[in-house]
Amino acid sequence: MALISKKKLPFKINLQLRKYLIKYGREIAMPLQYADLLRFESSINLYDKFGNDTLWQTVFYPHNDIEFVYEGLKKIYADLRTDGDEKVIKHLNVDRIDLCTYGNTQPFRIRIINKMNDNFDYFYVKRADSSRVYGMELEHLLSPNRMSYLTFEDTVVEEHIIGIPGDLFFKQLPSYEEVNYRRLAKEFVKFNERCFVRLLGDMHSSNFIIDITPDFEEVFYRIRAIDFDQQSYEGKRSVYMPQYFKQNYPLVEIGMKYMTSESVQQYQIEERSLIAGRLRVEQQRMYELMSVMARDEIASVDNTESLKKELARWYQSDRFLKCKTMGEIVWASLEQVLIH
Repeated sequence: MALISKKKLPFKINLQLRKYLIKYGREIAMPLQYADLLRFESSINLYDKFGNDTLWQTVFYPHNDIEFVYEGLKKIYADLRTDGDEKVIKHLNVDRIDLCTYGNTQPFRIRIINKMNDNFDYFYVKRADSSRVYGMELEHLLSPNRMSYLTFEDTVVEEHIIGIPGDLFFKQLPSYEEVNYRRLAKEFVKFNERCFVRLLGDMHSSNFIIDITPDFEEVFYRIRAIDFDQQSYEGKRSVYMPQYFKQNYPLVEIGMKYMTSESVQQYQIEERSLIAGRLRVEQQRMYELMSVMARDEIASVDNTESLKKELARWYQSDRFLKCKTMGEIVWASLEQVLIH
C-alpha cells in the first residue's frame, strides 16, 4: 500500500523556471492574483444536486471589490481560452466563485457563463507551486493529454479537466449497463506506467478523472491526472504507482480478472515506447525543462536519497545512485525508456 505520511511542502517558482515559462508562453501578466481572491467577506457551504456537502464553499466579496474581482477573472479566462482576445469578455458572466478548504492548495474554482447561450465552463486559481508546474509541464509533453495553464508571480491558473472523478466512477460502476472491463484495465496499466516513468505521485482515485469516449463500435477510456502537487516529492517508489493505493483497488481487481501478466507487460512496453517517442519529438524543450528541474530544490534530501536507492534496485542501475537532486532522478527515470 502506498502511504504519504506528511503534508507536502510548497516550493516557490525560481528564476530559471520563470524564464522557461516566459519563453513558452506560460507566464503572463494577470489583472489579479490568488491573494486578491482571499479578500472575500462571507461564504456558504456548497451542496450538490442531491443535497450532499461538496466540501467547497461559495464565497462573496465586498461591494467595492466585486467589479475588480469579476472583471479580472473574465480577462484571465480570455487569456486561458482565447489567447487574450478580450472581445469575448462582453459575453461572459462570473456566476460563482468556490473555495476548496480541505485541499493543500485551497484552490478557487471559477464558474463562467456565456450570456449568449447559457453554456458554462470552469477554471481554477491556485497558489503557485513549482512541483505542480513541473508536473503539468511533464504531463503536457509526455502524456497523450495537453495542459492549458498560466502562471503569474505567486499564482497559477488552470483549465478544468472534464471527466468523471475516479472515486465517483467506482461508486457508480455497478449501475453502468455496459462497461468494457478489458479496455478499462488496459488504460489503468498505461496510466500506472505513465505516472511511474515521470514520477507523478499520489494518484489515488480522487486525483484523477476517467474520460469515456464512445466510438462507432466500442467505448474508450482515458485516465487523466488532475492533481500534480506530488510531482517527484516523496521518497517511496510505491507512491508513484497508482496500483498501490487502496482507493484504486477496484481497477486493480478488474485488471487481475481480465488481464494476463503477458498482456500487462505488453501494454507497459507500449506506453514506454509512446513516451520515448514524445521525448524525441520534444527533445529541445524537454532538455530545457530538465536542465532547470535538475538544479531546483523540490524535495528533501531524505526523500531524494531514499527514492534514488529504491529506483536503483528496481532498475538494477547505478545511474540513479549518482543523482543529487529529485530532478536528476526524474531525468534518469525518463532515460530508462530511451535505452530499452
